[in-house]
Amino acid sequence: MAAEGGHGAQTSGEYISHHLQNLQVCKVETGEWVWNQCAGNPMAINVDSMFWSVFLGLIFCYSFWRVARKSSIGKPTKWQAAVEFIVEFVDSSVKDTFQGKSRLIAPLGLTIFVWVFLMNLMDLVPVDWIPKLAELIGIPYMKIVPSTDVNITFAMALTVFALIIIYTIKFKGVGGFIKEYTLQPINHWAAIPFNFILEGVALLAKPLSLSLRLFGNLYAAELIFILIAMLPWWIQWIPGGAWALFHILVIPLQAFIFMTLTIVYISLAYEEH
Repeated sequence: MAAEGGHGAQTSGEYISHHLQNLQVCKVETGEWVWNQCAGNPMAINVDSMFWSVFLGLIFCYSFWRVARKSSIGKPTKWQAAVEFIVEFVDSSVKDTFQGKSRLIAPLGLTIFVWVFLMNLMDLVPVDWIPKLAELIGIPYMKIVPSTDVNITFAMALTVFALIIIYTIKFKGVGGFIKEYTLQPINHWAAIPFNFILEGVALLAKPLSLSLRLFGNLYAAELIFILIAMLPWWIQWIPGGAWALFHILVIPLQAFIFMTLTIVYISLAYEEH
């Protein structure tokens, strides 16, 4: 959301650049690890994105574990009812999409939905609050929305990509995996190069579309919140509140899309052409 107080003595460009800069650490040629001097270094680690993604994942695991441990049939708490609703919603979505048999798919869908939802939810925290608190303790940059970091979304998509390969080989065998990408859609040996290029591009497009869709939507939303925060404090809450209300719909929708596409891709690995 929009923050109080504007952006002080910073220019508009400096304010936007500061909020879009990750807290980074990298190893330089001398062998030393340095902070925030990683421009152009492909091995730089976005420490803030890593911290918040792991932190939110731990919150998810602990809260759901606590509900499972203390669940009650007689008089469930409101939080237990909310967790049960989420679990049932994800379970029914998985059953409607995935027709195979696997104990991993439903927990995977639940993990993806809740984890991505929590990452997206951080976008509703006013853009200046946590970064300014971080500055007070000497941390110059702090991005708190992991899903606005393409490295995070692409890492998640690569995990899904690996699962697609694993499940294709598990369900169809190595021979079936090779056949699927060489003899489809044209079942003739002369068309193997064409089939391989066509199916290979389709396979590689899956993780790219997953990662870029989530990143693009959340990055654009965060940028709009930053632009709203540059308005005078006495007016920024009007467009900021309106955008936050609209964004409440985007947050679960993007989590649901990421989860659904993951299950669909794995289901396609299970199905025969």
